[in-house]
Amino acid sequence: MDLFELARENLLNAEAPLALRMRPRTLDEFVGQEEVVGEGTYLRRAIEEDQLQTAIFWGPPGSGKTTLAAIIAHMTSAHFQQISAVTSGVAEVRKLIQEARDRLFMHGRRTILFIDEIHRFNKAQQDALLPAVEDGTIILIGATTENPYFEVNSALVSRSKIFRLRPLKEEEIRKIMARALADNERGLADLKLDVEDRALDHIARISGGDARVALNTLEAAALLAEGEEGRKRVDLRVAEEAAQRKALLYDKWGDTHYDTISAFIKSLRGSDPHAAVYWLARMLYAGEDPRFIARRMVIFASEDVGLADSRALLVATAAAQAVEFVGLPECRLNLAHAALYLALAPKSNSALLALSAADAEVAEGSTPTVPLHLRDSHYPAATSLGHGSGYKYPHDFPRAHVEQVYLPEGMEGRRYYRPKGEGEEAELAREWMKRRRTGNAGGKENDAERRSGEGGEAD
Repeated sequence: MDLFELARENLLNAEAPLALRMRPRTLDEFVGQEEVVGEGTYLRRAIEEDQLQTAIFWGPPGSGKTTLAAIIAHMTSAHFQQISAVTSGVAEVRKLIQEARDRLFMHGRRTILFIDEIHRFNKAQQDALLPAVEDGTIILIGATTENPYFEVNSALVSRSKIFRLRPLKEEEIRKIMARALADNERGLADLKLDVEDRALDHIARISGGDARVALNTLEAAALLAEGEEGRKRVDLRVAEEAAQRKALLYDKWGDTHYDTISAFIKSLRGSDPHAAVYWLARMLYAGEDPRFIARRMVIFASEDVGLADSRALLVATAAAQAVEFVGLPECRLNLAHAALYLALAPKSNSALLALSAADAEVAEGSTPTVPLHLRDSHYPAATSLGHGSGYKYPHDFPRAHVEQVYLPEGMEGRRYYRPKGEGEEAELAREWMKRRRTGNAGGKENDAERRSGEGGEAD
């Protein structure tokens, strides 16, 4: 039995879970992922025209990977075969490939082989697929929650179109649940449920972008609901019980959202790791987008830690990348790692203050011309115009430093950056001042030092 036949049987089975019964049957029923399967996209055209090539669907659970495979099974004229990398071995793969080869030779019919959790295949199993993919015996579709560039054979990746599916948005989850509540054939409409908006909001928020989780929770809530006169009511209390998670007072577009992220940032700035990780946990529990938290920490790393510990920016940026690479729930650890580092790091807002001071100068509207010696001198007519004339190349001087004017005429002596005496910035500032004092104490003396080979040595 192929994937579509199995899906059809389950859809007709009233005992099947709601998430399976409500699985979209066509691309028009598919919710979300417009950038992947929206009108005019490559994948949508390939499916509709039955011209699909080897592909890998990469995305978190509940984002629609298997659903897309079921839709393809329904719409393609090719034979569709599904296996799971968890339960299948090399022998089964080779058997299916031989059957596909016979099918193509005897009947001229292509075979699409869908492998769920393809990243769980070891190298030998993945290598067994290569010849059949290369000669067109099978059209491979792999589904994976892991980054295929790391977890799938590079030879397979190079022969595949990679389609990245994102976690579904809360409004998309709401749309999927609304469809289930209104569907008489496959959904919950016959239960005559009255569902509070707060209950739907809570389920959508805690689902983590996973449609399967949302529908399973909604179905559990429907079973727990009570009522009178043939109607059942699903309120926030029922939704909490079904999800086994309490709802926090947290509006992702309202005051609570901004108040909580403000408390988090101020705790980091105040170097309180206990408060920082508490507010982080509150936001994550309430369903805050981890990418939003990561972005704020990247900003904080330069705004509040700054040059006192430049590694903070690397840590925060790495955490932001980990959110994309790892996803929930594991990326919570990466965010906690970064939050604790930022809270414990020495603090300096000198980058913010320097930029603000320069911004204020620029905003006044005065735009002096670039001094001649700083202008680009690489094009043919530049030299005749005097561009670059008189410029001193710092690497020709001791400690790669020479005093010369870098600001526009009339702005000499402006000071925007004022070092703070915290962490690494204090040492950076001391070294900078030392270079300024010793790098060009006297032109002839420094030239002599440079010629003797002593000028570049540290004091």
